[in-house]
Amino acid sequence: MRIETCFLFDLDGTLVDSVYQHVLAWNQALDAEGISLSVWRIHRKIGMSGGLFTNQLLRETGREISDGHVAKLGRLHAEAYGRLSGQIRPLPGAKALLDTLTAAGIPWAIATSGRMETARVNLDALGVDPDRVPVVTRDMVKYAKPDPDLFLAAADRLGKPIETAVIVGDSIWDMLAARRCRGLGVGLLSGGYGTEELERSGAVRVYEDPADLLDHLDEVGGRR
Repeated sequence: MRIETCFLFDLDGTLVDSVYQHVLAWNQALDAEGISLSVWRIHRKIGMSGGLFTNQLLRETGREISDGHVAKLGRLHAEAYGRLSGQIRPLPGAKALLDTLTAAGIPWAIATSGRMETARVNLDALGVDPDRVPVVTRDMVKYAKPDPDLFLAAADRLGKPIETAVIVGDSIWDMLAARRCRGLGVGLLSGGYGTEELERSGAVRVYEDPADLLDHLDEVGGRR
């Protein structure tokens, strides 16, 4: 009896080269509201839920932020990200990786902490139609990463047990979520986190980018 693997992918920094555009968009949104936060600190939060982002923002700036203010920051971020959307490109090997899984009959889905208004830009760049491919966004779950809800929902959309999932992401938040739901975490360096950070957070393998993962797909159960 053989366990049949499925793949669950994060989006930003995993399949699409968009992490730094998100960083700049958040920087612009915060600047517009007179909130000063170093760019490197923003980068460390990309991939977590908006709620956790806000909690950390409060700790680091010492400011009180109302729910209305949080919502406004989210809108400003989405608007700034939209202005940067022309820079968004698939990461090397991303399309080939997804095509290879599809051709091999290996189920895959996308689970992103972004809301659909920003995720759609990335999906368009990747050539993924959310009406034909299972895509779970922040709008569809109660909690985002590092909670495992996004990955659990994506596995459910595929009709597969989460224990059979290879969860591919670029951030520590992806790996922590994978560990919590008992999926197999695989890290990519294409979002800016280092190998040791990803491994400490639960990654069993770390590759440079989707192209590197594709070259080693058999190492993580990606074969039929």
